[in-house]
Amino acid sequence: MKILSKIIEEKKLILDRKKKQIPLRKLINEVSSRKGRSIFEKLKEDFGIIAELKRASPSAGIINKKLDLKKIAKIYEKNGISGISVLTCEPYFYGSIEDLKKVREVVQIPILMKDFVIDEYQIYEGKYYGADFIILIVRILENDKLKNFLNICENLNLEILIEVFDETDLRRVFDVVENWENKILGINNRDLQTLKIDINNTLNLIKFIPIDKIIAISESGIREKEEILMLKKLGIRGVLIGESILKSRNIEEKIKELIDIK
Repeated sequence: MKILSKIIEEKKLILDRKKKQIPLRKLINEVSSRKGRSIFEKLKEDFGIIAELKRASPSAGIINKKLDLKKIAKIYEKNGISGISVLTCEPYFYGSIEDLKKVREVVQIPILMKDFVIDEYQIYEGKYYGADFIILIVRILENDKLKNFLNICENLNLEILIEVFDETDLRRVFDVVENWENKILGINNRDLQTLKIDINNTLNLIKFIPIDKIIAISESGIREKEEILMLKKLGIRGVLIGESILKSRNIEEKIKELIDIK
């Protein structure tokens, strides 16, 4: 079984357990639809970096099981990061929704709930614990479910990162999404089936995207300032970076290097 299928199957079991502990109706009743911090407005104004917090991944293996989430989140915010992506996926990423809660306690910049969202329960849960925007991965969602999740997010005032990998994903998104207000298009350079990364994936897809109307970012495999400069010149409005920052000897210096693209 491919790793993506394993993750989805495990996710279903985890959600079944969660729903027994805190029913969906309870989450719906308690969640607020108050507007959060806007990553959309930040990227609309200027190019930005969304920095990731994750302990591990199927592709990278263990990065740091004892990751000090609060400490690094504060370093991110202090050094001009536009938003923070918190991996809440378990068990393959050693994350949990509690990680998002911890980060929300210490920063004021937008937070992304990064997970494989397959159930509306996760959307309400993310909003309840302090997410400002969530990721919807087109490859793992049928059109009807994607439309439903988009509507739920809009009703909750949650901004959305809609992730595509190939032209098929892109065509489906353009069929489904009519209004791009408070939505960002993310091009993933990592194939979720094979875990292979190729930054050329962004270069191939950006030519099909009306960048004057849609805020697009590039995700995965971005390590150097030169790559960011190249993507920016193509009309990309931001990048999502994880491993190259977290694995650096000096996180603060690495951020300064990547942000210095003026």
